[in-house]
Amino acid sequence: MRKLILQVQLTLDGFVAGPEGQMDWMWLSGDIDPAGMQKVIALADSCDTILMGRKMTPGFVKYWEGVVDNQPDSGEQPLAQRMVNMQKIVFSKTLTSMPGRNLRVENGDLATVVRELKQHPGKDMIAYGGATFAGEIISHGLVDAYYIFLNPVAIGQGLPIFKGTTQLKLENHTAYKSGKIVLEYLPVRKEG
Repeated sequence: MRKLILQVQLTLDGFVAGPEGQMDWMWLSGDIDPAGMQKVIALADSCDTILMGRKMTPGFVKYWEGVVDNQPDSGEQPLAQRMVNMQKIVFSKTLTSMPGRNLRVENGDLATVVRELKQHPGKDMIAYGGATFAGEIISHGLVDAYYIFLNPVAIGQGLPIFKGTTQLKLENHTAYKSGKIVLEYLPVRKEG
């Protein structure tokens, strides 16, 4: 069975974005170093499908397609190629289509559709957030592995992804020169 991996950038005080969705804080600790970038690429390579929410998708698509199309010498090109070429499924209750390469919109029940997708053959699936979407897949118990990129930045207020008690088991951690730490967690499943 395929797994759903959640990869998110998180502040020290537990937010994935500022109160209005700002993500400028991610650059305060500098770019991720080459070893960190290789981790992000390895995670992407372990998957063949990206799951996203409607709110995050336009910025995600515009950014990565812009790197592929307009920045051939960018150090992000290897990751951008993966982001553009990978199948993307966008969950929306209001839209039936969105622009973007290799992208389709899903209007079905999130939990039902993700459980069905896990039964399909293929590599694992990965979700990169936004706050609302990540919170929903967490609250439905759909995440099989968490890769939290903890940034050495606190922003005081913002958008969390954890709405209630979520117990996780630390599997691994790696610190990078930038001060970022990748925390790899598995959910603790309750028996019965």
